Amino acid sequence: MALQEEERAFVKSLLDYYIAESGSYVQMAGEYAEGGAVRDVAFGIIVGCVYSGFMESRRGEGGGPGLDDMGELRSMIGGRAGQIREAVGGAG
Repeated sequence: MALQEEERAFVKSLLDYYIAESGSYVQMAGEYAEGGAVRDVAFGIIVGCVYSGFMESRRGEGGGPGLDDMGELRSMIGGRAGQIREAVGGAG
């Protein structure tokens, strides 16, 4: 895999944090969602925040992620997608 162990731990911590705080993101999504898609919007906000946090950490290192890095990030997020869905479904 392309990501260093430290980067994997960072992404895991981002996922843990945003899943734990999902109620706040469901509440925020309620302001933007149309047609009752609050949970879908909250899911997107959480995934976007994880992606943004990862990209910002890479920017701080002076480089951007490669295709392998992005593939692993997608895999890590995909592996936790069920937990994110459950968290936003049970929140709010």
